[in-house]
Amino acid sequence: MKKSEEKQDGGRLQAVKGMRDLLPPDSRRLAAIERLAHEMLQSQGYFPVHTPIVEYTPLFARSIGEETDIVEKEMYTFEDRDGRSLTLRPEGTAGVVRAYNEHALHKAEPVTLWYYIGPMFRHERWQRGRYRQFYQLGVEALGVADPGIDAEMLSMLVDLLLKVGLPAESMELHLNSLGCPVCRPTHRKALLDYLAPRAGELCEDCQRRFGQNPLRVLDCKVPGCRAIAVGAPTTLDLLCGDCRTHWDGLVSALGALDLEHQVDHRLVRGLDYYSRTTFELISNSGNLGSQNTVAGGGRYDGLVALMGGPPTPAVGFAMGLERLLLALGDTELPPQVEVAFVTQGDAARLAALPLARALRRRGVRVDVDHRGSSMKSQMKRANRLGAGVVLILAERELERGVVALRQMKSSEQSEVPGDEVVERVLQLSQQGKPD
Repeated sequence: MKKSEEKQDGGRLQAVKGMRDLLPPDSRRLAAIERLAHEMLQSQGYFPVHTPIVEYTPLFARSIGEETDIVEKEMYTFEDRDGRSLTLRPEGTAGVVRAYNEHALHKAEPVTLWYYIGPMFRHERWQRGRYRQFYQLGVEALGVADPGIDAEMLSMLVDLLLKVGLPAESMELHLNSLGCPVCRPTHRKALLDYLAPRAGELCEDCQRRFGQNPLRVLDCKVPGCRAIAVGAPTTLDLLCGDCRTHWDGLVSALGALDLEHQVDHRLVRGLDYYSRTTFELISNSGNLGSQNTVAGGGRYDGLVALMGGPPTPAVGFAMGLERLLLALGDTELPPQVEVAFVTQGDAARLAALPLARALRRRGVRVDVDHRGSSMKSQMKRANRLGAGVVLILAERELERGVVALRQMKSSEQSEVPGDEVVERVLQLSQQGKPD
C-alpha cells in the first residue's frame, strides 16, 4: 500500500487524485443540461444507449490505436480475478460500435441513431476543466454516408449549446475533411516530403509521430511545430473526386442551415478509420483558457468494419460536460423548484402532501419542508430555492378549506379553494412560460 493510501486509512478519506465530487450547483446545472439533451436528441430521432463502463482492453487497443497516448499512457487497465485485462472506458464510441456489431443492429435497421451520457476515465495530467473521471455526451449516427446528416448533426450540436445558454457569439465551428483511403496516401506522401527536410526541428513527440502518424504534426501545440506546419500541404488540396463531392455537399447543407463555419486545415485525426468530415466546436467565452474545445467529432466510416462488422458509414461527436459547465460560467439556471409549501403544524403538513403529489404528477417541481421549522424560515427557504409560487397552509386555511397562494415576484397573495389549487398553479406556470 502506498503512503498516500496509508494516510487516508488513518485519517480523513478523500477522493482519488484527479477525480472530484460534482455537487450543487454544478450537479444541478449538469442535470439541466442532460434534461435538455434528452429532449432535443429524442425529438430528432436519437435514442439513449447504455454500454458498460468496463470493457475488455483489446476493444480500445483496436479501436483507438495501440500507438496513441490514450492507449499507451492514459487508460485505467487492470486484471480481474480470472486474469482477463479490463479497462475503464476512456471514450464512448468504441463501446457503441462493439454493441452495434455484437447485436447485429445492421440487420434490424439500416440507420441507427444513438446517444449516451456518462463518465469516462483517463489517467492524464488533470487541470481545470480536465479530470481523470469526466462526463461526456456522445452522439452517433451509423448507416448514413450522405453529408446531409453531418450538417444536421452539427446544427443539432449548435442548437443544443444555444439552448443550454452558451451565447452564439462565443461559438466557433471549425471544420475540415480528412479524405478517404483513396486520397489519404497521396496527402501522407506530400506531407512527409514537406516535413522531411525540417524533421530535426520538430519537437520530440512530433519526431516520433513523423514516421508513425505525420498528420498529428499538424495539430501539435508547440510553437516551433506550429510554425513549420503553416506551409504544409492540406487535405482539402488533395481530395479525390468522391471526397470533394462529399465536402461540397456538406458545405451546401451547412449553407442551407445558415450555419457558419471556419475551415481549419490543422484539424486532423491520426487514425485511418477516420474519414472525410472532422470538426470541433470552440467556445471563446473566456472561461476555458487555452483548452477551449467544448465538442469534437467527425466521420469514422472504417471503424465498424475494423471491429468485425460490415462496412458501415458513421459520424458522431462527443462533448465534455465539465468543459461546457466552465464555458457557461454564471449563466442563470432554471429555479430549483417552482412551488414551495409553507405549513404550520402537523395537520397542515399532512394536507400539503396530496397537493404536492398531484402537482408533481403534472410535472411541477415542488418542495415541502418537513422539518417543522417556523413559517418565516420556510419562506426564506422557498425564496432561496427560487420558487415562483408559495402555497401557505396553517390552521386558519385548514378551517376554511382554502390555500393561500403567494406569487413571489409580484408579492400578490390570494386565497384559492383547496380543490382548485392544482389547476390554478398550472395556469400560472403556463403564463410564465414563453410562447
